Amino acid sequence: MIGRREFIALVGVGAAAWPLAARAQGERVRRVGVLMLTSSDEPESQTNIAAFLQGLQEAGWAVGRNLRIDHRWSGTDRARLNQHATELISLGPDVVLAGTGATVQPLQQASRTVPIVFAQAIDPVGAGNVETLARPNSNVTGFLQFEYSLAGKWLELLREVAPELKRVGVIRDPGAPAGIGQWAVIQAAAQ
Repeated sequence: MIGRREFIALVGVGAAAWPLAARAQGERVRRVGVLMLTSSDEPESQTNIAAFLQGLQEAGWAVGRNLRIDHRWSGTDRARLNQHATELISLGPDVVLAGTGATVQPLQQASRTVPIVFAQAIDPVGAGNVETLARPNSNVTGFLQFEYSLAGKWLELLREVAPELKRVGVIRDPGAPAGIGQWAVIQAAAQ
Protein backbone atom coordinates (compact mmCIF):
# COMPACT_ATOMS: atom_id res chain seq x y z
CA MET A 1 0.00 0.00 0.00
CA ILE A 2 1.38 3.38 -1.03
CA GLY A 3 0.43 6.61 0.72
CA ARG A 4 -0.90 9.73 -0.96
CA ARG A 5 2.33 11.73 -0.49
CA GLU A 6 4.50 8.90 -1.76
CA PHE A 7 2.21 8.52 -4.81
CA ILE A 8 2.39 12.26 -5.61
CA ALA A 9 6.17 12.25 -5.15
CA LEU A 10 6.48 9.20 -7.42
CA VAL A 11 4.31 10.80 -10.12
CA GLY A 12 6.27 14.06 -9.79
CA VAL A 13 9.62 12.31 -10.22
CA GLY A 14 8.24 10.30 -13.15
CA ALA A 15 6.86 13.42 -14.81
CA ALA A 16 10.15 15.24 -14.37
CA ALA A 17 12.19 12.32 -15.71
CA TRP A 18 9.90 11.56 -18.65
CA PRO A 19 11.11 14.39 -20.93
CA LEU A 20 14.72 13.43 -20.26
CA ALA A 21 14.07 9.79 -21.12
CA ALA A 22 12.04 10.72 -24.19
CA ARG A 23 14.75 13.11 -25.37
CA ALA A 24 17.45 10.49 -24.90
CA GLN A 25 15.48 7.95 -26.95
CA GLY A 26 14.41 10.16 -29.84
CA GLU A 27 16.15 13.49 -29.66
CA ARG A 28 15.55 15.50 -32.82
CA VAL A 29 18.65 16.20 -34.83
CA ARG A 30 18.88 19.94 -35.54
CA ARG A 31 20.34 21.11 -38.81
CA VAL A 32 22.68 24.11 -39.00
CA GLY A 33 23.89 25.63 -42.24
CA VAL A 34 27.21 27.48 -42.34
CA LEU A 35 28.01 29.82 -45.22
CA MET A 36 31.56 31.16 -45.35
CA LEU A 37 33.02 33.76 -47.72
CA THR A 38 36.41 32.07 -47.40
CA SER A 39 37.90 28.77 -48.49
CA SER A 40 37.97 25.76 -46.20
CA ASP A 41 41.75 25.53 -46.18
CA GLU A 42 42.36 29.01 -44.73
CA PRO A 43 43.79 28.70 -41.19
CA GLU A 44 41.61 31.53 -39.83
CA SER A 45 38.50 29.85 -41.22
CA GLN A 46 39.42 26.58 -39.56
CA THR A 47 40.05 28.39 -36.26
CA ASN A 48 36.64 30.10 -36.47
CA ILE A 49 34.81 26.84 -37.24
CA ALA A 50 36.66 25.05 -34.42
CA ALA A 51 35.59 27.76 -31.97
CA PHE A 52 32.01 27.53 -33.25
CA LEU A 53 31.97 23.75 -32.77
CA GLN A 54 33.49 24.07 -29.30
CA GLY A 55 30.82 26.58 -28.29
CA LEU A 56 28.09 24.29 -29.57
CA GLN A 57 29.58 21.35 -27.70
CA GLU A 58 29.76 23.37 -24.47
CA ALA A 59 26.06 24.15 -24.94
CA GLY A 60 25.23 20.44 -25.23
CA TRP A 61 25.20 20.03 -29.01
CA ALA A 62 27.19 17.26 -30.69
CA VAL A 63 27.52 16.50 -34.38
CA GLY A 64 26.08 13.07 -35.04
CA ARG A 65 24.03 12.98 -31.84
CA ASN A 66 21.67 15.95 -31.93
CA LEU A 67 23.25 18.16 -34.58
CA ARG A 68 24.07 18.10 -38.27
CA ILE A 69 26.12 20.88 -39.87
CA ASP A 70 26.18 21.61 -43.59
CA HIS A 71 29.15 23.79 -44.62
CA ARG A 72 29.50 25.79 -47.82
CA TRP A 73 32.74 27.59 -48.64
CA SER A 74 32.40 30.19 -51.38
CA GLY A 75 35.84 31.74 -51.40
CA THR A 76 35.45 35.18 -52.93
CA ASP A 77 33.32 33.95 -55.85
CA ARG A 78 30.01 35.90 -55.64
CA ALA A 79 28.18 33.58 -58.07
CA ARG A 80 29.18 30.58 -55.96
CA LEU A 81 28.15 32.47 -52.81
CA ASN A 82 24.63 32.96 -54.21
CA GLN A 83 24.47 29.32 -55.31
CA HIS A 84 25.62 28.06 -51.90
CA ALA A 85 23.11 30.27 -50.08
CA THR A 86 20.27 28.78 -52.12
CA GLU A 87 21.61 25.25 -51.57
CA LEU A 88 21.84 25.69 -47.80
CA ILE A 89 18.32 27.07 -47.50
CA SER A 90 16.96 24.22 -49.65
CA LEU A 91 18.36 21.72 -47.11
CA GLY A 92 15.85 23.02 -44.54
CA PRO A 93 18.19 24.17 -41.76
CA ASP A 94 16.88 25.22 -38.36
CA VAL A 95 19.35 28.14 -38.45
CA VAL A 96 22.17 29.39 -40.70
CA LEU A 97 25.45 30.89 -39.56
CA ALA A 98 26.57 33.60 -41.97
CA GLY A 99 30.33 33.94 -41.60
CA THR A 100 30.43 37.64 -42.48
CA GLY A 101 28.00 40.41 -43.31
CA ALA A 102 28.55 39.81 -47.04
CA THR A 103 27.00 36.35 -46.77
CA VAL A 104 23.75 37.66 -45.26
CA GLN A 105 22.17 39.22 -48.34
CA PRO A 106 22.28 36.05 -50.50
CA LEU A 107 20.84 34.08 -47.57
CA GLN A 108 18.07 36.63 -47.06
CA GLN A 109 17.24 36.48 -50.75
CA ALA A 110 16.93 32.70 -50.43
CA SER A 111 14.71 32.85 -47.31
CA ARG A 112 12.91 35.41 -45.18
CA THR A 113 11.93 32.80 -42.58
CA VAL A 114 15.00 30.67 -41.73
CA PRO A 115 16.89 32.35 -38.85
CA ILE A 116 20.23 33.76 -40.01
CA VAL A 117 22.95 34.69 -37.52
CA PHE A 118 25.93 36.67 -38.82
CA ALA A 119 29.19 36.32 -36.96
CA GLN A 120 30.69 39.61 -38.09
CA ALA A 121 29.12 42.56 -39.89
CA ILE A 122 30.28 46.11 -40.39
CA ASP A 123 26.87 47.78 -40.70
CA PRO A 124 23.84 45.48 -40.93
CA VAL A 125 21.47 48.46 -40.77
CA GLY A 126 23.21 50.30 -43.62
CA ALA A 127 23.39 47.09 -45.65
CA GLY A 128 19.64 46.66 -45.22
CA ASN A 129 19.92 43.32 -43.40
CA VAL A 130 18.12 44.56 -40.27
CA GLU A 131 15.85 47.51 -39.53
CA THR A 132 17.69 48.58 -36.36
CA LEU A 133 20.25 46.97 -34.07
CA ALA A 134 17.81 46.93 -31.16
CA ARG A 135 14.92 45.49 -33.19
CA PRO A 136 16.08 43.70 -36.34
CA ASN A 137 12.46 43.00 -37.46
CA SER A 138 13.65 40.26 -39.80
CA ASN A 139 15.02 36.74 -39.69
CA VAL A 140 18.54 38.12 -39.26
CA THR A 141 20.57 38.92 -36.15
CA GLY A 142 24.20 38.75 -35.16
CA PHE A 143 27.34 40.51 -34.07
CA LEU A 144 28.92 43.76 -35.24
CA GLN A 145 32.59 43.96 -36.09
CA PHE A 146 32.74 47.34 -34.32
CA GLU A 147 30.02 49.00 -32.28
CA TYR A 148 29.12 52.24 -34.06
CA SER A 149 30.21 54.57 -31.26
CA LEU A 150 33.76 53.22 -31.61
CA ALA A 151 34.07 55.21 -34.85
CA GLY A 152 33.79 58.42 -32.80
CA LYS A 153 36.53 57.16 -30.48
CA TRP A 154 38.86 56.85 -33.46
CA LEU A 155 38.62 60.63 -33.93
CA GLU A 156 39.18 61.19 -30.21
CA LEU A 157 42.34 59.08 -30.34
CA LEU A 158 43.62 61.01 -33.36
CA ARG A 159 43.02 64.24 -31.44
CA GLU A 160 44.99 62.90 -28.45
CA VAL A 161 47.91 61.86 -30.66
CA ALA A 162 47.91 65.12 -32.62
CA PRO A 163 46.13 67.87 -30.61
CA GLU A 164 46.73 70.44 -33.37
CA LEU A 165 44.77 68.30 -35.84
CA LYS A 166 42.14 70.30 -37.73
CA ARG A 167 41.14 68.05 -40.64
CA VAL A 168 40.78 64.31 -41.06
CA GLY A 169 40.14 62.42 -44.27
CA VAL A 170 37.98 59.31 -44.35
CA ILE A 171 38.22 56.98 -47.30
CA ARG A 172 35.04 55.07 -47.97
CA ASP A 173 32.87 53.95 -50.84
CA PRO A 174 29.75 56.15 -50.72
CA GLY A 175 27.92 53.66 -52.94
CA ALA A 176 28.46 50.79 -50.51
CA PRO A 177 25.71 50.51 -47.91
CA ALA A 178 28.01 48.99 -45.28
CA GLY A 179 29.53 51.59 -42.99
CA ILE A 180 26.71 54.14 -43.11
CA GLY A 181 26.24 53.92 -39.33
CA GLN A 182 29.94 54.37 -38.64
CA TRP A 183 30.10 57.24 -41.14
CA ALA A 184 27.24 59.02 -39.36
CA VAL A 185 29.03 58.68 -36.00
CA ILE A 186 32.31 59.99 -37.50
CA GLN A 187 30.50 63.01 -38.95
CA ALA A 188 28.79 63.75 -35.64
CA ALA A 189 32.04 63.38 -33.67
CA ALA A 190 33.88 65.61 -36.14
CA GLN A 191 31.68 68.55 -35.15
